[in-house]
Amino acid sequence: MTDSYYDHLFSVKDKVVLVTGGTRGIGFMIAEGFVRCGARVYIASRKPDVCQEAEEVLSKLGNCTAIPSDISDIAGCQKLANEISDRESKLDVLINNAGVTWSEDIDRFSEKAWDKVVELDGKSPFFLTQKLLPLLDNAASQESRAVVINVSSVNGIRPSGLRNYSYAFAKAGLQQLSVQMAQDLNSRNINVNVIAPGPFKSKMTAPLYADAKVEAEVMKGFTMGRWGSTEDASGLAIFLSSKAGSFLTGLTVPCDGGSTAIG
Repeated sequence: MTDSYYDHLFSVKDKVVLVTGGTRGIGFMIAEGFVRCGARVYIASRKPDVCQEAEEVLSKLGNCTAIPSDISDIAGCQKLANEISDRESKLDVLINNAGVTWSEDIDRFSEKAWDKVVELDGKSPFFLTQKLLPLLDNAASQESRAVVINVSSVNGIRPSGLRNYSYAFAKAGLQQLSVQMAQDLNSRNINVNVIAPGPFKSKMTAPLYADAKVEAEVMKGFTMGRWGSTEDASGLAIFLSSKAGSFLTGLTVPCDGGSTAIG
């Protein structure tokens, strides 16, 4: 296989990419992969100081701009879409990764815990995509389709022991929503797929590796016996955003070391 054919299949060079929740965890891993592969990457997150720190790290590897944004409501989604529109005439790849979780006993689970998670994890991916459709349309063609990747979780496929009721509800709903979006946006040459990560180190999973003994015990339940890596997360996202993945839409792809299939 020649380098030119490899680039034809897997290149994301010069694509314009937005990763929400891109300052840490899986979002940062995905953003790093796109930056290293030559894309023009925007990352968004709520805290300005965290945005600045992530931008400084990723800008050493390539082209990255951080935009502080709170997309937990429609106004915030519109504001971020306006920020991107001010800088770019198109958007090749939108990665809806921003999310939050909440665990609490079932008899004490609150409305606040429900609404906070469902609004960011379930509602925001839809409305941010809606607000960015003009830019996605500008990037989309039959030969080079625009891409939306919604980041769900293996908890949306099967339950965990974490009592994260609103999170499991939102992530499972996001997967079905994505199928509907894929159907409706297909004629506009926009692919919509879902990545469902399993064991990756992030703020959400920090309690599972904060203590070495706890981590060792948790690791016994991982099918491959390790945490997911930057290459695992970014590699799948890049594949779905490249020519190699252009014939795929409406799919949920577990990125979990086989845990949902054989774990």
